[in-house]
Amino acid sequence: MTIKPLGDKVVIKMIENEETTKSGIVLPGSAKEKPQLAEVVAVGPGGNIDGKEVVMEVVVGDKVIISQYAGKEVKFDDAEYIIIRQSDILAKVE
Repeated sequence: MTIKPLGDKVVIKMIENEETTKSGIVLPGSAKEKPQLAEVVAVGPGGNIDGKEVVMEVVVGDKVIISQYAGKEVKFDDAEYIIIRQSDILAKVE
């Protein structure tokens, strides 16, 4: 079974990094703010959404920066994903 988003929706998986402070203390991902860097897992077909033509600009595998509190968190096959609108993606990271 796979997740297939509809319309202008994008399924992403957050990328969490451990961070080391200047004094050498390792901060786990849970001790920091919600990360904004994610990897695109699935992309909807786009099309005519609310009377406007939407062209999908991201593809599976892209690294993106998203709005901090965007989307709906879902659990699927013991993994956590977020489903967001393409408009909640701020930038691609290359």
